[in-house]
Amino acid sequence: MVVVRLARGGAKARPFFDIVVTDKRKRRDGRFIERLGFYNPVAASNEEGLRIALDRLHYWKGVGAEVSDAVARLVRTVKPA
Repeated sequence: MVVVRLARGGAKARPFFDIVVTDKRKRRDGRFIERLGFYNPVAASNEEGLRIALDRLHYWKGVGAEVSDAVARLVRTVKPA
């Protein structure tokens, strides 16, 4: 099954997450099919903290990809452009 979830990057105490489409059986930070955006929880006020390609997210949901709870929570905070 294909899932849209977060893949952790960054350094210790400075997390950075990529929003990726991957096979559910792959490791959290392993290979992925497509990168849809990013989430930076420690972004400064003048930095972009969240970016998601909503058109690609809707495409993957349309072909049966499951969205993780964390990504679904982030998508609710995004305002469509």
